[in-house]
Amino acid sequence: MDPIAAKYIGAGIACIGMGGAALGVGQIFGNYLAAALRNPSAAQGQFGNLIFGFAITEALGIFSLLIALLLLFAV
Repeated sequence: MDPIAAKYIGAGIACIGMGGAALGVGQIFGNYLAAALRNPSAAQGQFGNLIFGFAITEALGIFSLLIALLLLFAV
C-alpha cells in the first residue's frame, strides 16, 4: 500500500472521533434541555455539570482532530 494513501486512511479514521464528539454534545444539551423543561428549579444546579460535560466532550473531539493533523503533516 502506498504510504500516502495510508496516511489519508488513518486521518479519516481519526476524524470519526469528531463525529462522536458532535453526537455527544448534542446528547448532553438535549438531555439538559429535557430535564430543565421537566424541572426548571433544578436546572441552575445542573448547569455546572452541563459545562463540564461539554468541555470534556469537545476536548475529545479536538484530540481526534489533532491526531488526524499529526498523521497528515507530521508523519
